[in-house]
Formats: sequence, structure tokens, C-alpha cells
Amino acid sequence: MRFIVRAQIPTEAGNKVVKNPKFLQELDAYIKKVNAEAAYFFEAGGDRTFVFIVNFERADMIPTIAEPLFQDLGAKVEFHPVMLFEDVKKALQ
Repeated sequence: MRFIVRAQIPTEAGNKVVKNPKFLQELDAYIKKVNAEAAYFFEAGGDRTFVFIVNFERADMIPTIAEPLFQDLGAKVEFHPVMLFEDVKKALQ
């Protein structure tokens, strides 16, 4: 099942993270590890915010995806199930 994973990083924690010279390499490794279909980066509510589109095959994948964001970035993490337009058409036919 496809999910939007939204990670919001408080400013102080985000400032520390972006000063890490390996941050971009670690972020790239995370995106590959969770096999994100897409990754977006923006500001929301004054905080750095990341959104990843991830396909979950099993519920036990949630900690694998969430824990690095909690522990390494100090992020608030949300999961939102989403559908493609094709899924909506199937559901409504």
C-alpha cells in the first residue's frame, strides 16, 4: 500500500543536521533504503519538512521507515495512505 511519509524537523534539530557534512549522503542512503518513489523538501509551519512516497508491503515496515527520522533527525513523523487515480477509479466502479 502506498503512503505519504511526512517528516517535520524542528528548527534547532534541523540546524544541527544540515551542518553534518555527511547529511546529504545519509539522506540519499535513507531514500534508497526505504525505496521511496519520490522525495520532496519544503518548509511547513516554519520547520524543514520532508515528504517521501513509500510503498508498504507489510505493517512491520513502519518502524524501519520511522525510526531513522525520529532518532537521527528528531522529526515528527506522519503516515498517510494514498491512492493513485487508477485506484480511485477501481474503488468507485
